[in-house]
Amino acid sequence: MKKFRKVLDGLTTSSPGGTIGSPSCGSAAGTPTSAPAPREIDIQETLISENFQLCKTVRHGFPYQPTALAFDPVQKLLAIGSRSGGIRILGRPGVDCYCQHESGAAVLQLQFLINEGALVTACADDTLHLWNLRQRRPAVLHSLKFNRERITFCHLPFQSKWLYVGTERGNTHIVNIESFILSGYVIMWNKAIELATKTHPGPVVHLSDSPKDEGKLLIGFESGTIVQWDLRAKKADFRIYYDEAIHSVSWHHEGKQFMCSHSDGSLTLWNLRNTTKPFQVTFPHGKIQKDGRKESCKPILKVEYKTSRNSEPFIIFSGGLSYDKAGRRPTLTIMHGKAITVLEMDYPIVEFLVLCETPYNNEVQDPYAVVVLLEKDLIVVDLTQSNFPVFENPYPMDVHESPVTCTAYFADCPPDIIPILYSIGAKHKKTGYSQKEWPISGGTWMLGSHTYPEIIITGHADGSIKFWDASAITLQMLYKLKTSKAFEKPKVGDGRAAELVEEDPFAVQMVSWCPQSRIFCVVGISAHIILYRFSKYDANTQIVSLEVRLQCEPEDVISPSENENNPCFTESGSHSPHHQQPVNAGNRTPEGNKDSTPCLKVKERMVRVPPGYQSELVIQLQWIDGEPPQQITSLDINSAYGLLAFGNCNGLAVVDYLQKTILLCMSTLDLYGATDPYQRLTRSPRRNRQSTSGLTELTDNQQSIDMERSKSPTSESRENSFSHSRSSSVSSIDRETKEAITTLQFGESFGRKTDALPTPCLWVGTSLGVALLIPMSIPTDQEERMDEPVAIGPSGGVLMLKGSVLRFGFLDCMGALIQSPYEVWRDLNAAEDPDRPRRRKLVHFSPSSSQDACGDGHLAVVCSERQAKVFLMPSQSCLFVHNITESSFVLRADIVSVYNSACLACFCANGHVMTLSLPSLRPLMDVNYLPLTDMRIARTFCFTNGGQALYLSSPTEIQRITYSQEMCDNLQEMLGELFTPIETPEAQNRGFLKGFFGGNAQTFDREELFGEASAGKASRSLAQHIPGQGGVEGMKVAATGVVGDLARARIALDERGQRLGELEDRTALMMTSAETFSKHAHELMLKCKDKKWYQF
Repeated sequence: MKKFRKVLDGLTTSSPGGTIGSPSCGSAAGTPTSAPAPREIDIQETLISENFQLCKTVRHGFPYQPTALAFDPVQKLLAIGSRSGGIRILGRPGVDCYCQHESGAAVLQLQFLINEGALVTACADDTLHLWNLRQRRPAVLHSLKFNRERITFCHLPFQSKWLYVGTERGNTHIVNIESFILSGYVIMWNKAIELATKTHPGPVVHLSDSPKDEGKLLIGFESGTIVQWDLRAKKADFRIYYDEAIHSVSWHHEGKQFMCSHSDGSLTLWNLRNTTKPFQVTFPHGKIQKDGRKESCKPILKVEYKTSRNSEPFIIFSGGLSYDKAGRRPTLTIMHGKAITVLEMDYPIVEFLVLCETPYNNEVQDPYAVVVLLEKDLIVVDLTQSNFPVFENPYPMDVHESPVTCTAYFADCPPDIIPILYSIGAKHKKTGYSQKEWPISGGTWMLGSHTYPEIIITGHADGSIKFWDASAITLQMLYKLKTSKAFEKPKVGDGRAAELVEEDPFAVQMVSWCPQSRIFCVVGISAHIILYRFSKYDANTQIVSLEVRLQCEPEDVISPSENENNPCFTESGSHSPHHQQPVNAGNRTPEGNKDSTPCLKVKERMVRVPPGYQSELVIQLQWIDGEPPQQITSLDINSAYGLLAFGNCNGLAVVDYLQKTILLCMSTLDLYGATDPYQRLTRSPRRNRQSTSGLTELTDNQQSIDMERSKSPTSESRENSFSHSRSSSVSSIDRETKEAITTLQFGESFGRKTDALPTPCLWVGTSLGVALLIPMSIPTDQEERMDEPVAIGPSGGVLMLKGSVLRFGFLDCMGALIQSPYEVWRDLNAAEDPDRPRRRKLVHFSPSSSQDACGDGHLAVVCSERQAKVFLMPSQSCLFVHNITESSFVLRADIVSVYNSACLACFCANGHVMTLSLPSLRPLMDVNYLPLTDMRIARTFCFTNGGQALYLSSPTEIQRITYSQEMCDNLQEMLGELFTPIETPEAQNRGFLKGFFGGNAQTFDREELFGEASAGKASRSLAQHIPGQGGVEGMKVAATGVVGDLARARIALDERGQRLGELEDRTALMMTSAETFSKHAHELMLKCKDKKWYQF
């Protein structure tokens, strides 16, 4: 616990005619007449560095760019590999684990050690990894790096510890899974094929052991050559040379037949009795043309041949459609007897697996489902029903249904909000799903003790909004809202919307939500704002539309004389709202009709809206002089005041959404009046067209184009570098003539130094580092509030910081966070009780209610791109300053509640995540979390209370992190268990005759064949064994201090234990060797005991 005391004597300076104080202290000039007397502030700060540690918690969404798929039929776990080296392991809902290969190499193939709690991954850098799944955070136990050959295919037989590895050169190597060491047993390609064959057979594309005899290995080469290799005899049983390239092979469970899929769209069935030609050749989708020839078909990339106890066998394959059907979607074909079912997919098929009841390949398979991994979706098809319905996916795999353009995160929401959103969203769910339980049901997960209601909101490119239940580190969609329904459908190539945004005119830029009042506000890319109210009842409603003209006039010249006559800077309450707005929706000039139109057309007719969020008001910016409106850069809404404020690079507008009127609409410079700190005289409008590409899905090569938009929402003149430094000097003002509104915050504060009591204020932050206070007078009586105008007074205090202002926050003089006032939710569509009329119930958190330490004042926290300052209000004295960064700049800052205290959390463009104590701005944590920040992360990163944050780690995945030490410690309890002890099902009794005539599979001893004693050692230069790094990842992001030391000590202890284990193994080996030597010596002694010396 840290105590600090700061004496305020001498901090409030007196300047008779000045407008502001020096930028270094940021205090405004003037002698406060009713400011609290300088006295000692005594605040006990409870947060310390040991309270903070940064770590990843969970990742939601669909794995980006998936490449591989595997399933454990006993543990019921599914693994998905990706191009960036990530692995997602899925079980029952709540069991969702993400792992990452340090190399970042693409995952080529995955193989579960069935019912062993382990997973083998083969990566594009020709490395095999063994993952331990018997811990909540899986870790790599061993790695094996191939140096001279490229891995193309792997196969691990059930209950075997020997992994077959096929390579690009056509060779097959064998790896011991326990030690991850290569066996000396190698099947060379030139031994597998006949010596007379002159051409190379190509890479190995398939490996599998015969269901009839485990001592026989079937090797498929890309060129069309298939070899069955007798592992005991070390020779080929048979060789097949087919003239079409092979993509996959699948056995019949009896081991007498197998099926191949080929590049010409054909399936061949081979019988082991006669391998000179295929037993059957079929082109499932190739029709015979008029000239008698078959249609040319696309390759069948994979086939699965599965037998069923009670019906005909299933033949399931992907691809194989004829080339002439252009534009057809990717398909999965299910052949069951004579019936052929073609399932069309929305995205290309990456991989599919057939789920069977038994893990044994020599038993009747009885398939019950097909898991289909698409490029952007995961589908599971029910095979037990004739119409093959799909299962309802319990995982949030549709986060990216439309590209995510913005996010918001709310922790500790009102407890009733999640059930009501779920009940309304459930009415709109799709139907027709399989009635059976989700088949991927492995692992265990229990609701942890550290849970509270959390909601994540995602905005999308198509204008849709999704509300997600994010409680207890899970994610489940609650409710979906389509903002485009408020507008008429734009005609293709017609209207302003087509010129401005061709593809996504409704794309969501930002959202503002008040969970207590359930007021919801959306800002769209077409310079539009939609205000929604929540109702449990459907209603007939007509949307009110307001149009705002927000413009910087080039001929405007600001001088003190003009400013004196500015009506917007007269005393509060002396004018009506209509005097405050330059242009209203109803006072357009005839000659301005051509330009004074918005981008979108609001529905004018009465519409029936379902329960949920119902649009009440649409605000749009108008086109001016043939130019589209500038995008909205900031927004705040306050339900207690009934006001909405927004701004862009031209200026600020304030709307009374209760009375549906525009209260204020003026340029940023007009807000200052005579208090402009830079004394600018002229303003010129920006003529360049706005870019709208930044909201849609980004690729890596777009980063450099859109990078500068992530630096600050508004400063468009900045250079294209994250580390570029920008000063707030007057010279930079000349270059950047427009001052954008970057952040807004309503709250109870002191608009002027002379104020004795707090009043409703609007805090305005700009891109030039200026914080303005605008006091307001709002009628308190409910009837008066609906009739009397809200008066906005002249601009109050002006505070200065370096860089664009990003965030405001308010503390009382005891250091506690002051919440914004709000209105308690009421359903306006509910039937009104005549005895109990509906009235607005407002909740205020006045800064004067609990302060004795500093009179009636409060503390204001202002954070910009470069620094943070704490001011004492109403004196506007700067108490604390902290320069957050010199070489970079802050992208996101929030005043959050952690451990019942407030702190300032910052995310910088250089990837650093920091927390600062409040109010002293003492650094508590600084972690270099992300090596490079791209546009997507910069746009979607957000903090919330409870020490949590999130960002979009890929276009399809949400990554949640925590910066709370307590949550890091409790994370193991919150995560699901991947491995659960389950008895391996017993193999079916094969019967005497089958066992006698069906080969001698059970007596095959791989250890005897592949072990070092018989096969020898593999060449050291062929592959390099790398011991696992399990557990190091947690230490990398540990904050400095005791926690980091403990983590390192824990890792050192693990490494010491590992070395002791290796030493124990070596000791046991030496003891065995010594016993053998003693035995031989004893035998030699007995043999030579009775011999004379001359007999030797």
